Amino acid sequence: MASTSTSTGTTGARDTAAAVDGAPEIPEPQVREFAAHSIGGGLALLLGLLGVVAGAALVVVGAAVGSGGAKALLIVLGVLVAIAAFFAMSGLNMVAPGEARVVQLFGRYRGTIRTDGLRWVNPLTSRTEISTRVRNHETAVLKVNDAYGNPIELAAVVVWKVEDTARATFEVDNFLEFVSTQTEAAVRHIAIEYPYDAHEEAGLSLRGNAEEITEKLAVELHARVEAAGVQIIESRFTHLAYAPEIASAMLQRQQAGAVVAARRLIVDGAVGMVEAALNRLTEQDIVELDPERKAAMVSNLLVVLCGDRAAQPVVNTGTLYQ
Repeated sequence: MASTSTSTGTTGARDTAAAVDGAPEIPEPQVREFAAHSIGGGLALLLGLLGVVAGAALVVVGAAVGSGGAKALLIVLGVLVAIAAFFAMSGLNMVAPGEARVVQLFGRYRGTIRTDGLRWVNPLTSRTEISTRVRNHETAVLKVNDAYGNPIELAAVVVWKVEDTARATFEVDNFLEFVSTQTEAAVRHIAIEYPYDAHEEAGLSLRGNAEEITEKLAVELHARVEAAGVQIIESRFTHLAYAPEIASAMLQRQQAGAVVAARRLIVDGAVGMVEAALNRLTEQDIVELDPERKAAMVSNLLVVLCGDRAAQPVVNTGTLYQ
């Protein structure tokens, strides 16, 4: 849902963090991802095998030579060539799609291999495997107080992936744990900023404005995990409810609000129908009503239209004024 390129990610992340209240201040990254120098592993593997074969051949030739000095020299040379070939082949790496290798040389970051297949790098380097696949993280059901102080339960699922392998490796201690902790913190912060149900029509609520709230959650999550080089793809609430101790009372409140809203709609419709009936009677000159009889008619129509039960008709067998 929120993505940032590697070259401009830091500046955008700081601006986003500044715009989100409660988000931590993101420190200046010490390292950024760049491509490691590597060559195709097929050629390196072939040269290494040739080196092993050449070393074995030198040992065989040395064993066949009669002279003691030349024999020892060839055998030692063959062993050294074979050892060097084996050592060179230790620089081979098999990189699967959706994976990367973070390369370090004596503790210094030397780049990241993202090209899949067999690749060769300096055998003196260490290579750390890191997954760049899309992942899901679902929080546990959290119990927090909303903006009105009512205890609620909520949980969220976050879809994310590693965008900058260098920051994921070096900027945080454990990026998996970091994402988990920051996701929970963002969900808690969003929950206390907004009520479960807004009393004002213009206010945002967790239940009534799910799309707007999830967008705000995504923005805050992006600001929180950008330090780890993580990209938030999507975030959604998977569970949202009042806590059990107040769920019954809040259900009665919601039902009462629904009844009041329905009554208001019924009354508005009834008033419109009464007004239309009086206007039709006046325009077509069907009957002329004085104010007292007009008030009685309005009262009777409102009782019929707004009542919960069907009205019992009363037939007037006399005149209108009896």
